[in-house]
Amino acid sequence: MGASLQAIRFTLSILLFGALASAAIAAPSGYSKEAAPIPGPTLAAMRAKDTGPSSPILMRVFKKEAELEVWKKTSSGRFVHLKTFPICRWSGQLGPKTKEGDRQAPEGFYAVTPAHMNPNSAHHLSFDTGFPNAYDKARGATGSALMVHGTCSSRGCYAMTNEAIEEIYALAREAFAGGQQAFQFQAFPFRMTAENMVKHRTEAHVAFWNQLKEGSDRFEATAEEPIVTVSAGRYAFRRSADPVREAKVAARWAEEDAKTAMLLAEGRGAVRTTYADGGQHRAFVSLARQGVSLGDVSRPEALAFAGREVVVIPARPKPIQVAAAAPPAPLAKVWPAAPDLPTIQGTLRPLPEPVSLFAFVPFNPATADPERPVPGSLKILPARLAEMTPLTFAPI
Repeated sequence: MGASLQAIRFTLSILLFGALASAAIAAPSGYSKEAAPIPGPTLAAMRAKDTGPSSPILMRVFKKEAELEVWKKTSSGRFVHLKTFPICRWSGQLGPKTKEGDRQAPEGFYAVTPAHMNPNSAHHLSFDTGFPNAYDKARGATGSALMVHGTCSSRGCYAMTNEAIEEIYALAREAFAGGQQAFQFQAFPFRMTAENMVKHRTEAHVAFWNQLKEGSDRFEATAEEPIVTVSAGRYAFRRSADPVREAKVAARWAEEDAKTAMLLAEGRGAVRTTYADGGQHRAFVSLARQGVSLGDVSRPEALAFAGREVVVIPARPKPIQVAAAAPPAPLAKVWPAAPDLPTIQGTLRPLPEPVSLFAFVPFNPATADPERPVPGSLKILPARLAEMTPLTFAPI
């Protein structure tokens, strides 16, 4: 789920829609649109991921990135990412739907049942997201027929191309045929990372988004469908029956909290992302710029003002790290090389004994010890006179 995986997903999206010439693409010959088979490459991807057409599915939608993910359950009971579909159009702003007619595409956790599948949709094929759920009803939200459908037009829906909705519809159809009674549809304003939460921390919906992040983190940590309830007017999530998986959830929360604290300490800025009326995946932006028709696109003029970021809190400039200047190294003293002799003294000739002009002589030569004279018993005389004996003069 890192940056490299995101790059792969984007590449797959481009490959999927690079040859798109129209949003209205017919089902394979011999099949009605609602019975179109799952494409061969997608079946091969299932086999490689230890899953199959009849295995349960789960879907996730991210508004800002305009992506719909399909996940499949493996024999181990864990969900694996199968495929990402770029969203051709969604409407409104980031944030939950609150009332009929606000053009908001829903955000939250929903259950899609076979009864929500509509093979006769006015938008090629569709399924209802299940809005309003228990949480929406608890806060008085209104609205109906919030769909994932074909045709690149939205009034509160997640609109795909016809080709994309056929494959998504087939994946859900086969999972229901395999016995799945309902699949979870998770809808988010953006990928629920610590970076995005810090970036949007001043938004009016941040408390609601923190609830969504709790469920998103639980799924990211365990690859297990979160059991969603509503308690005291907020989303709540049941603990995993597996203590190992629950420990992974706790580790994920601690890691995200640490990242959040680090980003805030770094002085990351905050923005408000605005839309004139929703957005679309950058793959379709690229196609539109090339003159490729996407069919019936709702409010195309609004797309020029999609995803603009208004700075609310400027990022704190990072201090410029200037390396402290090292003190100048002392000048090294260069001494001439010593001669190759045992000692330097061995190279010096002994000096002759200096000729003294004076000598010490005892006052009483008969009793004085010349080696240990008694203090006051010596007389300093010129050396020539000291050699004269006997001494007949008195001390001074």
